Amino acid sequence: MARLEDHFSLGEKLGEGQFGTAYLCADKATHKIYACKSIPKRKLHSQEDVEEVRREIQIMHHLSEHPNVVQIKGTYEDSTSVHIVMELCGGGELFDRIIKKGRFSEREAANQIKMIVRAVEACHSAGVMHRDLKPENFLFVNPDDDAELKVIDFGLSVFFKPGQVFSDVVGSPYYVAPEVLLKHYGPEVDVWSAGVILYILLSGFPPFSAGRIHCKGLQILLFLVSIISSTSSTVDLKKTYAGTESEILREVLQGELDVESDPWTSISDSAKDLVKKMLDRDPRKRFSAKQVLCHPWIVDNGVILDIPLIPSHP
Repeated sequence: MARLEDHFSLGEKLGEGQFGTAYLCADKATHKIYACKSIPKRKLHSQEDVEEVRREIQIMHHLSEHPNVVQIKGTYEDSTSVHIVMELCGGGELFDRIIKKGRFSEREAANQIKMIVRAVEACHSAGVMHRDLKPENFLFVNPDDDAELKVIDFGLSVFFKPGQVFSDVVGSPYYVAPEVLLKHYGPEVDVWSAGVILYILLSGFPPFSAGRIHCKGLQILLFLVSIISSTSSTVDLKKTYAGTESEILREVLQGELDVESDPWTSISDSAKDLVKKMLDRDPRKRFSAKQVLCHPWIVDNGVILDIPLIPSHP
């Protein structure tokens, strides 16, 4: 495999994940700027870890042409690390915009969730299950309000076949689907995670969280503090059954979905209908990505006209 330093110059550090560190990098020939995820081989403790990295690269190549999936430029290897060079998305994480805005309008939320679910549909059509969809794993291509949104980080992703059942418990606590915790799941888990993101976009807080206080400001604060103080943005859920995280997971399994309290009183019935269909605990009844994209609230970009479905007669 080609060496990174023969083609690119590494720049400043962008961030750090469970296995790798992201850097800016510049193409020596064109001077174009990209992002580079460098994975130290010393962190790959088992053959399974090695296979996960290979699978991540394969999946990125498989999906790279979709406008809502980060594009891979190339892969490189040296004696110490594996490097994945990909397009640079300079608009920051969806998570950061949620913190900045608190809540999105229905039109804004519909635009964001449409791009998210298009990425999910592309994954599922290609036989890929992401398994770790969350606001931190979506990047905007630029800082503009209408910037394209792209899914990143396929480190927990797997290929699947129709009807195949998975049992390994992975993901991130607020966004994990209940059937993952029950160790019997398929690609429907990605729609659940997207539904959690939609709930957060519309309300400013997650649908299932530990010790929820019914005060919007406190809910947002508790949500942000709990995530920011987390030791890892992506965790192996088998290691998180302690303290607050175990309470979150209990809520995911048993908690009531609240779409009646403030601010849901000011949110359209159509938006609430879609949230409920994406967060149906029965994966057989849960909407598919294609059904989400065909829902009237998505088709109408979050603008629901107050027109009776059945005209009145004199």
